[in-house]
Amino acid sequence: MGNGTSIGRVRGLGSAKSGAHHWLLQRFTAIGNLLLVLWLVVSILMLPNLHYASVIEWIVKPVPATAMALLVISTFWHARLGLQVVVEDYVHEHANKFACIAALNLAAFGGAAFGVFCIIRLALGAHA
Repeated sequence: MGNGTSIGRVRGLGSAKSGAHHWLLQRFTAIGNLLLVLWLVVSILMLPNLHYASVIEWIVKPVPATAMALLVISTFWHARLGLQVVVEDYVHEHANKFACIAALNLAAFGGAAFGVFCIIRLALGAHA
């Protein structure tokens, strides 16, 4: 294939090789976020009122709790994918890039884990 001829890049044999996968993941998480946020808005608008007790009564049900957990996971995953592109584009030194992406992964995983933990805690009855 040589050293990156134009026909090789057209055939997907360029240097990146995984850009299309990353792009598709961003689009899939964006679609998932859109659907889940629409569901959340409709669900909140259908509540009789927005008092704490009403929202807790709604979120302790299995379907809303599961959908909220999916929304948290999908949102953090989407943010991580987008910020990874920013880091890869603007951080040029390899050690700094590695450190930034590692910190980004930790922050995304930690935020998603905390959000899911809070939803599970509420769903299992710790809402006093």
